[in-house]
Amino acid sequence: MTVHRPTHAQLRDITDSFNMAMSNEDISFFSDLIEPTLGVYDLLQTLPENLPQVKYPRTPGHQPAAGENPYNAWYVKTEIKGAETGKLSGKTVAIKDNLLVAGVPMMNGASFLEGYTPEVDATVVTRILDEGGKIAGKASCEFMCFSASSHTGSRGPVHNPHREGYSAGGSSSGSAALVAGGEVDLAIGCDQAGSIRMPSALCGIVGLKPTYGLVPYTGIGGIEYTFDHVGPMTATVADNALLLEVIAGGDGFDKRHPNPQVHPYTEALGQSVAGMKIAVITEGFGHANSQPEVDASVRRAAKKMAELGAQVDEVSIPMHSLGLAIWLPIGAEGATNAMMKGNGFGTGGRGLYVPSLSDALSTWRERADELSDNLKMVMIVGEYFQKHYRGRFYGKAQNLVHALRAAYDKVLEDYDLILMPTVPQVASKLSDVDDDRVLWSSRSLDIATNTAPFDITHHPSLSVPCGMHDGLPIGMMLTGRHFDEPTLYRAAHAFEQSCDWKTL
Repeated sequence: MTVHRPTHAQLRDITDSFNMAMSNEDISFFSDLIEPTLGVYDLLQTLPENLPQVKYPRTPGHQPAAGENPYNAWYVKTEIKGAETGKLSGKTVAIKDNLLVAGVPMMNGASFLEGYTPEVDATVVTRILDEGGKIAGKASCEFMCFSASSHTGSRGPVHNPHREGYSAGGSSSGSAALVAGGEVDLAIGCDQAGSIRMPSALCGIVGLKPTYGLVPYTGIGGIEYTFDHVGPMTATVADNALLLEVIAGGDGFDKRHPNPQVHPYTEALGQSVAGMKIAVITEGFGHANSQPEVDASVRRAAKKMAELGAQVDEVSIPMHSLGLAIWLPIGAEGATNAMMKGNGFGTGGRGLYVPSLSDALSTWRERADELSDNLKMVMIVGEYFQKHYRGRFYGKAQNLVHALRAAYDKVLEDYDLILMPTVPQVASKLSDVDDDRVLWSSRSLDIATNTAPFDITHHPSLSVPCGMHDGLPIGMMLTGRHFDEPTLYRAAHAFEQSCDWKTL
């Protein structure tokens, strides 16, 4: 089967887009000139896609009715049984709906993707099944995973299990709600600006953004290659460490890190924090949108760490306040190029490409009016600065990441962990957002001030619940050295076992 040959009109559109002045004779010349090259594409068309084999039988499942979906957190319910035995035997798992699960529908929160069914499993899905986990379905997520609140998904808002009508956080909104509501034991989320940690904090569960590249991103709809992360979301620290043990390590496809350092993470559990040094970061508190009760609760958690034997000091990292500003050009311009114009993959990355997903993602161009307002905003900003400033600010931000990483690393030379609130406030009302389009859009990133910097600096960062305000959870964020997840688990587990976080 041959590829379609470009018409003269299609060639004219392409050359015009490159500002090439061409006569009709020029167009005919290039039409003939490219014919041998098109023959190579004809050859590639006949070759197999070379995708990994699917190992476990499954059914497409079903989209649950409201009665079996109280938080609107499920996109699809199914049942995929893995190996008979393994570390996750007896555990049920929800998979965020930007991960590919072969034979099960995927929409990534976006109306234009509904109806797409992948033919391959993400690496983490295969690993979960290989260790005996049972996949219970696909968890709802925000529209193309671009919101810190839980109101942008095309199938309606996800509700916080602690209070109906309140945000579950985003973009891994369904994953957090299903764990917090006790519907599954474990869930997988993805984190580009805090999308694991923010909903974990707002729903009162444990969520880890691992070190960049520790867990393969293979078979997952991404936003930007330089800050895509995938990780575990669980009710307890012990389950979090267990799930990371299952999904961590290179897979031969994802080249984000050539040789990620993997540890037996569950061995960090049950250890004392005596002698550990923890830096409470001044700039993580007192933001313009911070609630005093949240800051106070996290400081009480830090005091509890000191009571457990850790040395806890207040430390200033002035550059932390610039972290979200540095993230924004990378997020806006990178997402516009890779996720939207690049049909989910872009070019230049080494790994597994899934052409069926690219084909499905490309259809946004015919349905662009359906995109969420905050995604439209990101694309407008990203394209403006790419076109009129030639990517200058994307490059400048990537250069500044080195300085930001160095600022954190300097403190981590003397301290084992740094500590701050995960998000500056408890969950907000969804109804407020519904009534106000400006507020609806602004909440795409307004609580990511503390979380987003660590996506671009690649440090492992974990949210653990540490208190309640007005019946809604508060999260404490611990961040450590690259590939030092065991220290995160050591501290978080000691804290978790020392108190009832709901009454701290």
